[in-house]
Amino acid sequence: MSFFKRLKNKFSGSDENQQQDEQLEQLETEQNSDEDKDKTSKKPKKLKEADFDEDGLISIEDFEEIEAQQLGAKFKAGLEKSRENFQEQLNNLIARYRKVDEDFFEALEEMLITADVGFNTVMQLVEELREEAQRRNISETEDLREVIVEKIVEIYHQDEENSEVMDLEDGRLNVILMVGVNGVGKTTTIGKLAHRYKSEGKKVMLAAGDTFRAGAIEQLKVWGERVGVEVMSQSEGSDPAAVMYDAINAAKSKEVDILICDTAGRLQNKSNLMNELEKVKRVIGRAVPEAPHEVLLCLDATTGQNALSQAKSFKEVTNVTGIVLTKLDGTAKGGIVLAIRNELHIPVKYVGLGEKLDDLQPFNPESYVYGLFADMIEQNVDEADEIAAPKSEDDDLEGNSNESK
Repeated sequence: MSFFKRLKNKFSGSDENQQQDEQLEQLETEQNSDEDKDKTSKKPKKLKEADFDEDGLISIEDFEEIEAQQLGAKFKAGLEKSRENFQEQLNNLIARYRKVDEDFFEALEEMLITADVGFNTVMQLVEELREEAQRRNISETEDLREVIVEKIVEIYHQDEENSEVMDLEDGRLNVILMVGVNGVGKTTTIGKLAHRYKSEGKKVMLAAGDTFRAGAIEQLKVWGERVGVEVMSQSEGSDPAAVMYDAINAAKSKEVDILICDTAGRLQNKSNLMNELEKVKRVIGRAVPEAPHEVLLCLDATTGQNALSQAKSFKEVTNVTGIVLTKLDGTAKGGIVLAIRNELHIPVKYVGLGEKLDDLQPFNPESYVYGLFADMIEQNVDEADEIAAPKSEDDDLEGNSNESK
């Protein structure tokens, strides 16, 4: 099975799939409102190969398939601007350069750099494409479409499979430290993360450690009320480390699963910021061994290469374990994801694909490239299937009739 076909099968939901999702939602509503009705009458009529048990529950395989399709739809919608940019430029490039030669590769380099993929990453990607084209004896640029997308996934993964998975464990207090400059959506991200983990059945608490910025504590409290989680705070100007100490003690006593800690986004200079973050980390580490378990850096995707510069600065200041890339739906240069991963060797853990609470999604390289190239992938697979499809008897009869004429 080709790479494109595998992505399409995994993430693409047809009209029938969308109808199936609506039928599932209707099924859940009916079950909640009237549990005494015969459950067999509530099964979706057209749910493809759905496997229900006697309690009317869907099989794990079908659930995972539907979940993947919903994830694909979110990335496809959230990356619309970047997809239009990538696909248009790539299609124009392939239409302009029919043959795989050095002129094509130079034009591809320029295109990827303007998409904020990053200079070093572009050089690596194009060099690997040169080698792959030579190895497979590819001479037509049209035949490089699938290889380009496949190489993007490979460059992201490299030697660290599943590096985007969060270090969260059951049976312990998991501490997440959020860092990032002011204005990148850090507080909003904390609120959305709290909503996600609470929806998964976790007990969540927030710590208002940004005591320097006016209004930061109140802003976090608003999010706490909105998603229904407790916020530990002190007065504005308090010692952030003291806030963390009190929050950890409260989280332990209340058997909290996940404590998300906000921090200052900017102090007078970098050394002050570094000292403050180091102090906070020491306090957390003394109270909870091996904590913080994640240090997530929030970056605004719409700032492009400036986000890469911020990531470099914070990497110098603290041990960043992952990136949360906000506002990815608001930029046409979604290649910044690759630049961050490949040039800084920091995995992207979450991406913001919209304004809704559930639009903060765990990052997955295959979901990402599907969102970037969905239209091209689906068209390519459909055309390949049409070419490979056996002729019907009617087609044969029509062909014979034409020959006789």
